[in-house]
Amino acid sequence: MKRVKSACIFQTLIFQQKEDFGYSRERAAALNHEELERYKASLEKTHTRYQITEETEQPDGSVIIRVRKQYNERADVSEYFEKQ
Repeated sequence: MKRVKSACIFQTLIFQQKEDFGYSRERAAALNHEELERYKASLEKTHTRYQITEETEQPDGSVIIRVRKQYNERADVSEYFEKQ
């Protein structure tokens, strides 16, 4: 029988506003950071174990993050978070 011993998701996410809304760079950057904070809060609320390994603001105000997060609550992710 096959069972998941450990599992983790590695993602690269970009937070950016649609260009057709006509936001200034400053407003778009603020909205991107707000969306990122809501994303982090949602992970905290669901008790998802995660680690942001990189967070980079781009010249256009978008934010790119690389995140390592728990796949599901039953899978052990300790080995993924211990390695750095």
